[in-house]
Amino acid sequence: MNPFEGRRVLPAVRSLKDFEELMQGPHAVVVLLETNLTALPSLMRMANKAGKRLILHADLIQGLKHDEAGTQFLCQMIRPYGIISTHASVIATAKKQGVIAIQRVFLIDSHSLRTSYRVLQQAKPDFLEVLPGVVPQLIAEIREQTGLPVLAGGFVRTKEDVERAVAAGATAVTTSVKALWQM
Repeated sequence: MNPFEGRRVLPAVRSLKDFEELMQGPHAVVVLLETNLTALPSLMRMANKAGKRLILHADLIQGLKHDEAGTQFLCQMIRPYGIISTHASVIATAKKQGVIAIQRVFLIDSHSLRTSYRVLQQAKPDFLEVLPGVVPQLIAEIREQTGLPVLAGGFVRTKEDVERAVAAGATAVTTSVKALWQM
């Protein structure tokens, strides 16, 4: 399953300027990392007009609570292509609403990895975003352990970082490094 049209890099934007720039570019899928609730309808209209599909990081939307009702609002009223969250309940709700659900996990130590495996069994996301994304041996291990497609994010700074993550089994890399967006 690759709903990203074979792209190895998914651009992740934080600023309106970068968002507007990506609306003119070749990427079909864009990750919106930070925004506020009041801006979402107009950003979604811009994306639809440009033929882009948005993946929203639900945890970083100011004014939105990370719960079932907040996720239902996003899915039913904003209608993003996908939702990223660290919260299993957000992921489960997004899946019920038919939106691509991407569980974000932070790899801090072995304990956090074991905890992530338990959360993934509960949430059953469509994809897993692993941060930091520059640890290829863990990308391969997690993909093997979970059977889930993996996105690599965080500290991906160079073309080599992208290539190592993909070679280790990542479906794609999310990055806010503009120089990598054309890979």
